[in-house]
Amino acid sequence: MLDLSLDEFFRKYHISEESKDIVNWNELNKIHTHFLSIRESLIAQADFIANTLRANKTIHTVRSRVKDPEHLIAKIIRKMPQRKEQKGKDFCFTVDNYQDEITDLIGVRAIHIFKEDWEEIHNYINRIWNTTEIIANVRAGDDTSRFEELGIPVDPRETGYRSVHYLIESSPTRKKIVAEIQVRTIFEEGYGEIDHILRYPHGDVPQVLTLNLLLLNRIVGSSDEMASYINLLKEDLRQIESDHQTAINKKNDEIESLKNKINKMEMKEQDRNSLLSSVNTIKENNTIYKTYQNQIITSQKLINSNTFLKRAFLDSDFKQGQKGDDD
Repeated sequence: MLDLSLDEFFRKYHISEESKDIVNWNELNKIHTHFLSIRESLIAQADFIANTLRANKTIHTVRSRVKDPEHLIAKIIRKMPQRKEQKGKDFCFTVDNYQDEITDLIGVRAIHIFKEDWEEIHNYINRIWNTTEIIANVRAGDDTSRFEELGIPVDPRETGYRSVHYLIESSPTRKKIVAEIQVRTIFEEGYGEIDHILRYPHGDVPQVLTLNLLLLNRIVGSSDEMASYINLLKEDLRQIESDHQTAINKKNDEIESLKNKINKMEMKEQDRNSLLSSVNTIKENNTIYKTYQNQIITSQKLINSNTFLKRAFLDSDFKQGQKGDDD
């Protein structure tokens, strides 16, 4: 049973007074009581899903939660007009249907470091569970080609919210449950938490905060690109170092072979020693300067081929900001 009256609840959660006409307060109290009775079971199921995700080493952090009972009731009230429009004016949330209608009673968040890690996590989720819905929330203007190739619907957000959402079916008991998994980078997680704190639950923030949130979102997007670039550069430099060492080893082997041939040649000892000295000088010079020169050239090529620099530093949209409102 809810501790608050209808009027107190509406004031606490900044719900429009107009919704009072379509709310069955007694039925909402029954839903609240029922949800409390199953909440511990849902927590156990949320932990099971979270631990399954933790088995994937690409995922950096996993967080899980079961919806707060009062927040559930507030969400039901806010969704009531939409559901009546979709399903008819006689539709009502009840104890029997609310678990099917509210799909994020269990919410799990999988956070990864680099943007390119997402696809491996995506494949992992699809291997483990039956996914009934996938939506890629992106910032308006983001590159969505890979989502489109995979047949994933895209929801452009002018506010810049980025996260891929999955509805999965899990059956740890006889009753099938639906849970929502959100997959995002660590930078997207930080922005999402800040945005959520400022906007939830009433959603209205001063324009100056909205504009600064948009700027922060753009910085977050550039940070994601920068992290991926650094990771790519690290791997490329590692490959350069490996290739260089392989070349040095090959050169040294050839020099040793040449020295053996010189030792077997008939010549004056003075001439032999002079030749061997010259060969040893070549062996000791591992063309360090040329190696670093190659690294610089390769790094410059990577920079020129990576579009994040233009978006982060040259894009006029970054300098001017964009207007939009949040989810």
